[in-house]
Amino acid sequence: MSMQLGIDAGNLKWYEMSERLLSVAKESKGLHPNVDFFSASTYYTMGIPLDLFTPIFAIARIAGWSAHIMEQHRNNRIIRPTDDYTGPFGLKVGAD
Repeated sequence: MSMQLGIDAGNLKWYEMSERLLSVAKESKGLHPNVDFFSASTYYTMGIPLDLFTPIFAIARIAGWSAHIMEQHRNNRIIRPTDDYTGPFGLKVGAD
């Protein structure tokens, strides 16, 4: 979709940049992007302001997040990630 949008808009710059980053990530780190990798080039080509990228990303996931929450409540089980938090503790909210 990102490529086709770039073709239609007459500007493949952002799609080509994404393709290059994709190949670099695969070659140097063995990383494979998730489904949202090309979202930035697509949104940018569509003229969507940068500050809306994250809200659009979140809106697209609200149904899935809600389903997880409902499943957790129904099964009386909270699913915890396997990672351990290693950041700071005891931070004060709103501290000057």
